[in-house]
Amino acid sequence: MSKKLFLLDAMALIYRAYYALIRNPRLTSKGKNTNAQFGFTSTLLDLLNKEKPTHIAVAFDTHAPTERHTDFADYKANREDAPEDLLAALPDIKRIIEGFNIPVLEIDGYEADDIIGTVAWQAAKEGYTVYMVTPDKDYGQLVKDNIYIWKPPALGNKEEIMGPKEVCERWGINDVAQVVDILGLMGDAVDNIPGIPGVGEKTATKLLSEWGTLENVIANADKIPGKLGEKVRAGADSAILSKKLATIITEVPVQFHEEDYCCTEVNKEALSEVFSELEFKTLGKRILGDTFNALAAEPGKPVQQDLFGNPTEAPSAGSALAQQAEAIETVGLVADKNIDNTPHNYILADTPEKHAALVAELMQAAIVSFDTETTGTDANAADIVGMSFSIKPTEGWYVPLPPVKEDVLQILETFRPLFDRTDAQFIGQNAKYDMIVLKWYGIEVKGKIFDTMLAHYLIEPEGRRSMDLLSAQYLQYAPVSIETLIGKKGKNQGTMRDVEIEKIKEYAAEDADITLQLKSKFEPLLKEREVEKVFYDIEAPLVQVLTDMEFEGVKIDTQALADFSRELETEIRKAEESVFQQAGVRFNLGSPKQLGEVLFEKLQLDPKAKKTRTGQYATGEDVLAKLSSKHPIVENILVFRELTKLKSTYVDALPTMINPRTNRVHTSYNQAVAVTGRLSSNNPNLQNIPIRTERGREVRKAFVPRNEEFTLLSADYSQIELRIIAAISGDENMSEAFRKGLDIHTATAAKVYGVELADVTSDMRRNAKSVNFGIIYGQSAFGLSENLGIPRSEAKALIDNYFAQYPAIRQYMEDQVKFAQKTGYVQTVMGRKRWLKDINSSNAVVRAFAERNAINMPIQGTAADLIKLAMISLHKTFREHNFRSRMILQVHDELVFDAHKDEVDIIKPLIIEGMRNAMPPDRQFSVPIEAEIGTGANWLEAH
Repeated sequence: MSKKLFLLDAMALIYRAYYALIRNPRLTSKGKNTNAQFGFTSTLLDLLNKEKPTHIAVAFDTHAPTERHTDFADYKANREDAPEDLLAALPDIKRIIEGFNIPVLEIDGYEADDIIGTVAWQAAKEGYTVYMVTPDKDYGQLVKDNIYIWKPPALGNKEEIMGPKEVCERWGINDVAQVVDILGLMGDAVDNIPGIPGVGEKTATKLLSEWGTLENVIANADKIPGKLGEKVRAGADSAILSKKLATIITEVPVQFHEEDYCCTEVNKEALSEVFSELEFKTLGKRILGDTFNALAAEPGKPVQQDLFGNPTEAPSAGSALAQQAEAIETVGLVADKNIDNTPHNYILADTPEKHAALVAELMQAAIVSFDTETTGTDANAADIVGMSFSIKPTEGWYVPLPPVKEDVLQILETFRPLFDRTDAQFIGQNAKYDMIVLKWYGIEVKGKIFDTMLAHYLIEPEGRRSMDLLSAQYLQYAPVSIETLIGKKGKNQGTMRDVEIEKIKEYAAEDADITLQLKSKFEPLLKEREVEKVFYDIEAPLVQVLTDMEFEGVKIDTQALADFSRELETEIRKAEESVFQQAGVRFNLGSPKQLGEVLFEKLQLDPKAKKTRTGQYATGEDVLAKLSSKHPIVENILVFRELTKLKSTYVDALPTMINPRTNRVHTSYNQAVAVTGRLSSNNPNLQNIPIRTERGREVRKAFVPRNEEFTLLSADYSQIELRIIAAISGDENMSEAFRKGLDIHTATAAKVYGVELADVTSDMRRNAKSVNFGIIYGQSAFGLSENLGIPRSEAKALIDNYFAQYPAIRQYMEDQVKFAQKTGYVQTVMGRKRWLKDINSSNAVVRAFAERNAINMPIQGTAADLIKLAMISLHKTFREHNFRSRMILQVHDELVFDAHKDEVDIIKPLIIEGMRNAMPPDRQFSVPIEAEIGTGANWLEAH
C-alpha cells in the first residue's frame, strides 16, 4: 500500500472555517460560537474519509517571534487581531486533534509552513506522497513530483490538488522555485511583505519570464526601460528582503519518524466528551457511531433528540420544526438527572372515570402544562395519539387516545371545559403545533399561552431551544430519548402508535412536566432581561393568531401553475437555444465551469475575469450583471437561470405541498428563528415568493380565494423601515417628507442632488432609493458604486450629501453603536433585545459586523413588532365581529386576507386603522404610518 502523509496548516484552516460561517454562526445552547471547531473538524473528517491517509499531522504557529520578525519588524504587523471566538476555539480544536490521535507540531521560532515544509521534504525522500492541506498560495514553492498542495473544498466545489504543473499554471511561471521570486517582487499584503512598490503579479511574472530569477531581474535592472526599471532599481533591497521573508524554511529542527505520524484509532471517550460540550450531534454520530450515543447517554453526557431523531424547536412530533431540524445539531449538555434517578409520579388516565377525575383536578389549577403526541410532524396532517398534562413539578398525566377519530372526539369532549377556560394559563413548548392538532378535532385553547420556546427566544435570541437542550441547560435533567421508543430516524422508524403504553406514558408526561418546570425558570429571566412586554404583548398572543392562520391555509390554482410551467419550459428552451446559437457551441448551461469557459475563453468577454478558489471562472449573478452590456448572450443566460429556478422551486413544487385533507397549502410560521423578530415560514417559504421580476410575480397568480364568494385582499405597509428610522432618529428633514406625504425617494433625491422635486430624474430617484435602503445596512461607497454602476467617487459624494441632508440619521447610527458598546445589546421600540457580544471585539471584521447589526436590528425589529401587533389587533377585531373573512398570510410587511365579498368594504378601513395604529399609545411614532390595500381574484392582482 502506498504511504500517504497529510500535513495540515492548522491556523489557515481554522481562519477559513471561522469566516465561512461568520454571517450565520453556529451557536451552542449556551451561546458559544463553534464555527472554527465545526469547520475544522468537518474538513479533517472529510479528508480522512476521502483520502484515507496512512500518516498525518497538524502544524500550529506559536506566539514566539521568528527570524522573519528579526529581519523585518513590520512582518505581519498589519494583521488584524484574531476574533475572540476564534482564539477561544483553539483549545477545543487541539483537544479534537488529540482525540483523533493525530500529532500536533509546533516549534517556537518557526511558523507552521516552515514545519510542514521541513517534514514534507523529509518524508518525500523516504518515499511518501505528501499532501500539504492549506488554502495558502505560498506553499507552491514546496511542491515537487511527490509533494502536493491539497486545497480544501470551498463554495460547494471539490478539493483542489496542485502539483508542479498546476502551481506553474497558477502563477504563469516555468518552475515552482520562482514562486518566492514572484512574492519577492510583488510582495504579500497578507503578511505585510513589501516587495517592490508598484510591481504587481502580472508585472512580476513578465519580469521573471525574461530574466528567470529575482536576482537576475535586479542585476539587469539597467536594461529594463522606463519607470519600471526605476522601480526595480529603487526597490532592489526591499525585493531581496521580501524574497527571504517569503521563503519557507525547510531545515526546521524537527525529525520525521514515521511511527509517530501513523493514523490510528480515535480516542472515542475523549472525542465524545468534547463533541458533547460543543453539541456536535451529527459529527459525533459520523465519527463515533453508536459508541457516541452510548457514551453520551451516561450520566453527564445524555444524548437529546426529538421524535424523529432531529434537533428541532421542541420535544415531540407534535412540536418539530422541520426547517431547523436539518440546519442545526444538538447533543446533550451536562445533566445529572433523568427519569431513572429522579422521583416522579406519572399517571395513566385511560378510562372515562379517570378522564373525569383528571379534568376536575385540572379545572382547579391556575396554570396547566400540556402536550400532544401525534403520528407526524405536520400539524395539519398528523393524527393525535395522546395528550399529557402537568400542574406540579415531577407529576403528570398521560391520556391515550384511540385510532378511530369518532372515539377521539368523544374523549376530547370531556376535556373541552378545560380548554375553554379563559382564566387559566396554558404552558407549552411550541404550543402552536399542539393547538393546531387540537383544532382539527374541534378543540380550541382559549386561555392565555406561555410558550417556553418563545420565552427562551426572547431571553437568548441566538441560542438553540429544543426542549431537551433547555432541560439540560436550565434543569440539569436529561429527558427520555425518543429513539428508545420508536427507533432511529429512517424508513424503519416507527410512530407513537407502536409504543407500549407504559413507555409512552412516561415519555409524554415527562414532556409536560419538564415544560412546566422550564416556565418557572424563564419567568424571572424574562423580567431580569426586561423583555416581559414583548413576550406578553406580542409573542404569546401571536400564537393564537398563527394557529388560526396555519389552520386556514390558502387555496392554490393548480391548473394555473400547470399552464405556467409549460410556458416556462418553452421560454427556458428558447433562452437555452439562443445561448447555444450565440456561443456557437452546445454545452451544459447549468455547469458554472463550462459556462465560464464559454464566456471568458471562447467569447473573451472579460480579460480580467475572476476565478474561484478552485480555479474555475466566477459566473455568479453579480458577475453576469456587470457583463450584460457586453454581449446579448448574458441576458439570455440570466433569463435561463431565473426561469429554471422559478419553475423548479415554486411552480412545480407548490402543487406537491397541497394538503389532501383541505386541498389547500398550509405554510408553517416560525416565531423563534430570526433574531430580529421577523417571522419566517416553510413549506412553502412565503418570504421567498418572487416579487422583483415580472415572471416571478406571476407565481402569486396561483394563490386564489377559497371560492366564488371570496376575494383576496392585500394590505402592505408603505416604506415602513424608512418611516421607522425617521421616527427613532428624529431626523426632521425625513420626517417632514413623510408628514407631507411626499414620495420619500424623490424627496431624498431632491435633497441629495440639490434640485427641486419636479426636476428629479428617474436615475436620481433610483440612486436615492438605493442610498435610502442601503445606508442603514452598512453599505459603503464601494458597495453603492457596484450596486448602481457609478464611479466610487460619485457614490461617496451621494453618501456624504445624504448625511449632510439627514444629519440625525448619522447621529442615530453613531449613538446605536455607542449604546451597544456600553450595554452589550440594542433594542426595538417595544423592547425586543439583541445581544451583540462582538461589539467590542478587537477584530475589525467581526466588530464591524456587530456594528451593522447594532444599527439595523432596532429598525428591522421594530418593523417586525409593528406587524405582529397589527396581526394580533386585527385577529381580535375579526373575531369580535364574527367576520367570515380570514387573515391567511403574512409576508414581510404585507398581510393577505381571504375576504368575503360582502365584508370587503367593512374590513378595509378596519385593516388600515389596525395597521396604522398597531403600536400602543405610549409608543406611537412621530411620523405617519401608512398601509396600501387592494383586492383581486388572486394574490398578484390584490397586491
